[in-house]
Amino acid sequence: MSVIVTDTGFAADDWPNGFQTLEAAGAGAGCVDCGIEIRAEDDIAAHRAEILAAKMIRVAVTGFADGRGFTVARSLRLMGYAGRLRAGPGLIADQYAMARRAGFDEVEIDNALARRQPEGQWLFRADWRAYDHQSRLRG
Repeated sequence: MSVIVTDTGFAADDWPNGFQTLEAAGAGAGCVDCGIEIRAEDDIAAHRAEILAAKMIRVAVTGFADGRGFTVARSLRLMGYAGRLRAGPGLIADQYAMARRAGFDEVEIDNALARRQPEGQWLFRADWRAYDHQSRLRG
């Protein structure tokens, strides 16, 4: 089971439609109401129409040391994606503010991580706009 982390804390996963790969969505082979799962190596430019039409996208994060998911999230937002954007399991609480700044709306974590890093650790980073060093430098 997964836990969804937002600026208000932990919540149950409320996305009932599941996810399909970007290739399946592009081929029209998947379900119509499914979200799209994007991996860092996927060519998002080649699937722009499917991406912009998706209600939910989950970006697969292979681990907390792999920053490509942040780049994908930012690229999706710059492409014009305005739907719900979720970071798949793999991030830790220390990365929550950076995930929000990159464009993610929420982070998915597993129950084991939720026990190791309880809600308070994630909420501590929920004021992600307050410590944006780049904005202060651009000032």
